[in-house]
Amino acid sequence: MTMVENPTPYDDINGLIAQLLSEVRQIFGDRLAGFYLFGSLVTGDFDRGSSDIDLVAVTSTEIDEKEFEALRRMHEDFAVKNREWEGRIEVAYLSAAALKAFKDRRHRMAIISPGEPFHVIEAGKDWLMNWYTVREKGVVLLGPSPAALIPPISKEEYVQAVKEYALLYHERIHRLPVHRPSQAYAILSMCRVLYTSRTGEQVSKKQAALWAMKEFPQWAALIQQALVWRDEWRDEQVDHAAALPQTQQFIRFVVDP
Repeated sequence: MTMVENPTPYDDINGLIAQLLSEVRQIFGDRLAGFYLFGSLVTGDFDRGSSDIDLVAVTSTEIDEKEFEALRRMHEDFAVKNREWEGRIEVAYLSAAALKAFKDRRHRMAIISPGEPFHVIEAGKDWLMNWYTVREKGVVLLGPSPAALIPPISKEEYVQAVKEYALLYHERIHRLPVHRPSQAYAILSMCRVLYTSRTGEQVSKKQAALWAMKEFPQWAALIQQALVWRDEWRDEQVDHAAALPQTQQFIRFVVDP
């Protein structure tokens, strides 16, 4: 098995990841087939003040109830010990068999993600964008190359998944969260949709935003605001609802430019 000793440029985050990996290995032992880092720490433009730490753990067999409870308790304790990162760590747990067949069938996946407790979901092809990132750019913390566990995903499949992601946003446009950081996430995500749709490539939200500001100057002011809102997530002295109509308009433009 291969492993990267310092997967990020940040010593404290490397220590945090090593601590989490140690806890997960205590629960699964030799049945932990792989542990991978992805997200903004890998694709670029990680922001210590707002970005999440994204990880996936692959097990050799399905997770049973006893292991689920052990993971739930571990994540609760981990959050208490690492208050700075509470609510900003996402770890998905699924079996190698589930990952191999994700295009064809939905499988149970345990996950803890920002704003949600540790729980179980049904994951399938809707996770293609994530698995594409892990396969192409994921950093090995334990186990083989992610390409050994994740089936091939073509660039065309990835671009199509990105477009479908935009359509989902459009369908839920009247239920968008009003909170400005949530609007910022939507705007910057749509910038990445535009970039990927045009180029077929994957970049960070910030890189896509800077590109979109040049390509679509009529939206440059809104995109610039989104970059600021992302950094001002603690600022409550603003009128969050005032910006919502323009955010919704931008989503409509991305889906039907």
